[in-house]
Amino acid sequence: MDKPEDIESGGACPQRARKYDAAGTRRALLGAALGRFAQYGYDGTSVRDIARDAGVDAALVYRYFGSKQALFEAVSKGSVLFEPLRCLELDGIPEWVCDFVSSGPGEDHVPHPLLTILRSSSREEAVGRLRDHVTAVFSETFAQRLEGPDAQVRAELLAAWVMGISLLRLAVQSPGLSSAPDSVLLPYLRAGIEPLLNPVGADGAGAERPAADGETEG
Repeated sequence: MDKPEDIESGGACPQRARKYDAAGTRRALLGAALGRFAQYGYDGTSVRDIARDAGVDAALVYRYFGSKQALFEAVSKGSVLFEPLRCLELDGIPEWVCDFVSSGPGEDHVPHPLLTILRSSSREEAVGRLRDHVTAVFSETFAQRLEGPDAQVRAELLAAWVMGISLLRLAVQSPGLSSAPDSVLLPYLRAGIEPLLNPVGADGAGAERPAADGETEG
């Protein structure tokens, strides 16, 4: 287990420490760790770096996770990749998705949650963990923020959209998606996301839910 050797007297607290409740502190640390590990890898990231990015005392890394290794494992399970969707303003979601798909963590740093399932020796357990996370973030929390019909379906379609595209572009590196410049890829992403967030626009001209078999439009 790591020892908190990089917590030095007088240097553990960031210049502007932020106040969170326990759940907020844990989310802040996970988000900061994801960004650091993705950019610098495990060896290039220190507990102090993570705490500084989260705006908390470095000692809290050990209080909530026990070690840098345990924090890395929590991030690597894919349990925090989509946490920002719980609190981002809806009009910021397309930009977040575009940024995630364009420059999110690569497979060398944070294993994609779908690949983690394929590699797991306990496939059923791994599927269950991912299902629980998708349910918590998308099917419940995010769906409650959506107005209009079929909110849960639209929330889970967003999950499928983000996970599938990021899997092919960042992990599998399929030729089309991995080589496409942002100028080509991002307009398609935004065009696919907007109808899920706002099926009928404020002017009534949005994309409405298609009529199912047996239904009549109008």
